[in-house]
Order: sequence, then structure tokens, then C-alpha cells
Amino acid sequence: MSKIIIGIHGLGNKPPEKLLKKWWKASICEGLNAIGQPRLFIRFKLVYWAHYLHPQPLNPKERNENSPYYLDEPYVPAATFTKKKPGRIMKRVLDYVDKQLDKIFLNDDLSINFSSIADSFIHHFFIDLDAYYSSACIQRGKEVQLARDKIREKLTHILKKHRRKDILLIAHSMGSIVAYDVLSQCDAKIGVDTLITIGSPLGIPVIIGKIAGERKSDHHTQSGVNVPETIRRAWYNFSDIEDKVALDHSLGDDYAPNSRNIRVIDQLISNTYEVNHHKNPHKSYGYLRAPEIARVIHNFLMFDRSRFRNWLSATVNRIFSRKTIHPKGIESHGF
Repeated sequence: MSKIIIGIHGLGNKPPEKLLKKWWKASICEGLNAIGQPRLFIRFKLVYWAHYLHPQPLNPKERNENSPYYLDEPYVPAATFTKKKPGRIMKRVLDYVDKQLDKIFLNDDLSINFSSIADSFIHHFFIDLDAYYSSACIQRGKEVQLARDKIREKLTHILKKHRRKDILLIAHSMGSIVAYDVLSQCDAKIGVDTLITIGSPLGIPVIIGKIAGERKSDHHTQSGVNVPETIRRAWYNFSDIEDKVALDHSLGDDYAPNSRNIRVIDQLISNTYEVNHHKNPHKSYGYLRAPEIARVIHNFLMFDRSRFRNWLSATVNRIFSRKTIHPKGIESHGF
């Protein structure tokens, strides 16, 4: 079966679609080169939705730093792939804070406590996320549609178009929320082989409460939140401990396994993105080229070849095991 990597970007305005796709792909190839697995060709598709909320993209030619369209974080190759080890104390503190936030903002049924405070938090800090969860609409000609429906529709369309391929879906930041919502609501025939979430806010109590609330309103048969049934082989969640959007670095204790017993595999990694001596541990390019993610991508691309080699080896062994040589040199096939 042919394979395709599909990416969906995160919140905030972005450079033009073709340029962002080029930079995502360059980051993926940079990571594969770094682990000694270069590839000349990768089938890649970017789900671009920034234009729904930001009609004019960031301009790489804009030189006025005060312009709202100034692009201050372009793709740049990594200066180093040196890993920084996450401090144990810091990780313990973050895990403790996460558990306390869950207790404060989530009731036992995953409904949101202090919902007005939670909504105010989203509205103040995450404009795109506020539009996604509110009744904000997008108008294209005579068509008026909820922003979240339009964004989800874009990803659903791409997944349907490539449903006959093995799909690796890489979702960054708010894109991981869109990916989770779509995969949870999709027809079982429209799924992905592997999901990779990077810099994901899916562990934030407010987001978990929003997801659980929508499932209840849709009369979903399962209570709580779980790994979508449409994920067929694996869900990897990668985050940098300094990433302020991925506040909860462990999704495995928030999302129950699906019927295939697929669980979230969490891993802390180093996001090495830096431009003009300014680091951003949330940037997609830094995640996409990380060696740990490159290995998952490489294994996905090689999975069918490995199965074929194993099948071929087993078949050859079976054929020759049936062949025996008699003392006089006469071959017998066991009949």
C-alpha cells in the first residue's frame, strides 16, 4: 500500500500555503538526514487552514518588524542537534501542577468547573482557539459556516481523498485538537495508520472538558476521552518540557486506549528551533526535524518493506525446509 504523510499546522497566522508546505517538508527531510536515512522523495500534503481566520498571510518579504504580516520565525536549518536533558525536578513540578489543574478545572464527569474562567483564559491567550470553540463564523461568498466546522471539513476532505493509502498524520499545536476531533468523529473507514502530535495542548483540562462536552452533546456512546478508533497502529505524542503550549506533557493518563489497545506513547524531546539567537521550543520546524520524530517517520515509511522482507524470508525458509537430500544425492520434496 502506498504511503503519505499529512501535516496540519497550529494556531496563529502563517506564511503562504506553498511556502509553509515547503518548510514542513524541508524540516522532515532534515530530520531524516540527521539520523542517516535521507530520502529523495516523500509524498507530503499540508492541511492549511490559517486563511480561514487570517485572510492575509505573513509576508516573508516584509521588512517592517511592526507590521502584523512580518514573518519573524522562518524556517532555518538547525545549528545543532544537541539534546538537552529535561530536569527531573522540573518534570515532577509540571506533573504535580497538571494533576492539580485537573482537580480544579475538571469534575469527575470531565465537565469544566469554573467554565467562565476557562473561556476567559482561552479568549485572552488563544484567539484562534477561541474562534474554534465559539460560534465564530466564516463567510465565503454566500456560504456562512462555523469556523470549527470549516477547519474540520478541510482535514476530513484530505483524509477521505487519501483513504486508500497508509496515512501518517502529524498535528502541531492547535492542529492536534482539530485532528483529534476529526478522527473521533470520522467514519471508521477513514482512519490513519499513525498519529504524531507535537506541542499539543490536548492535555490541558479546559481542552479535555471541551472535548468531553462535545461528545456528550453528540450523544456519544462512550463517556470520557479515549484514543480514537480510527487510529490503527500508533499515537505518538512529543513535547519539549519548555513548550508553554504543551502544558501537560503526558497524554497517556488522560486518553484511554481504544479497542485495539492503542495507547498514547508520550516522549519528551528537545526542540532546537532558534533564529537570531531567539529560541522557540514550540515551533513546528524544530519538532519535525527532531531525531526521535524522524525515526518514527522512517519506521512508518519502511513498515511495509519490513513486512515484505519478513514474509519473503519465511516463504523461502518454508520451501527449503521441505527439501531433503538423500545419501545418494537424490532430492526429495517430502511427498
